[in-house]
Amino acid sequence: MSPGPGLAVVGTSGGPGVPKTCDSNAQTCALRDANLAKAPLSAVESSRRAVEDQLKISGHKRDVDVLELFLSRKELTEVIDLSRFRKLKYLWLHHNKLHGIAFLTKNYCLTELYLNNNAIFEIAGLHSLRSLHILMLHHNELTNIDVTVKELKGMLNLKILSLYQNPLCQYNLYRLYIIYHLPGVTLLDRNQVTEKERRSMITIFNHEKAHILQSIAFGGKVDASWNPTSPFKQKPTQSVPSDFAFANNVDKTVFNDLEDAVFVRSMKRSVMAITSMNWDSVPTRDEKYLEEKGTEPAKMLTITLR
Repeated sequence: MSPGPGLAVVGTSGGPGVPKTCDSNAQTCALRDANLAKAPLSAVESSRRAVEDQLKISGHKRDVDVLELFLSRKELTEVIDLSRFRKLKYLWLHHNKLHGIAFLTKNYCLTELYLNNNAIFEIAGLHSLRSLHILMLHHNELTNIDVTVKELKGMLNLKILSLYQNPLCQYNLYRLYIIYHLPGVTLLDRNQVTEKERRSMITIFNHEKAHILQSIAFGGKVDASWNPTSPFKQKPTQSVPSDFAFANNVDKTVFNDLEDAVFVRSMKRSVMAITSMNWDSVPTRDEKYLEEKGTEPAKMLTITLR
């Protein structure tokens, strides 16, 4: 008897012409195994595997020997706690999908941290990393400039910082605001911080210090009671008794900010000028003989120190 249409005939151990049928249970198990193989790892497990892979590449067997970890472009949304690497100094986590940095609160030896090109919207806990020298946070989702600056203020060693391509950069005075609150930063958003920017930020964010600098520049006396028309609230001026003196200093001006007092005192130091002969302008005997230099009078070189 010939098979009906649509039914394939395959020779089997049961004899020729017997139709072959698939075992439904075996097919289901095979499909399930295939789906499990394709199923993505959990975020934590994926992070753990990425760390272990890097340890194998570096050949380190002890956590204390790990000084750097390269975990960029791993599609990470979470990172396991890295506190076990107590001496970790360099960490690359750029080009991932991170939202926070809660896993970094105990890595006190970190000096370089690359977190750019993620989806980070808060950096809570970053203030504990006081040894950071380089911090890359560009291309993220940071929106609150005050919270961000507050988190970075305690980093006295921070010299290189990048925050561009974050929503907080839309703040009108963003760059000067960062320079004012983080005076130790020398390179911001790949551009060197200039002295002009430092003077500008004092004028904008510290009216009292700007007035002191201007008074000194024009040889005037500092008026501590100066109260400009500005949104900044001025503190009342303190007074001292007429017979009170600061050692041999007759200036009895009291400053509310100790930093201003130190700055004014430094600017009142005596100016010392050192003048010497500029021997580069004096021709030697051979040069006189060959007439390579003219008979111009020798020049004097003056150096002024405060």
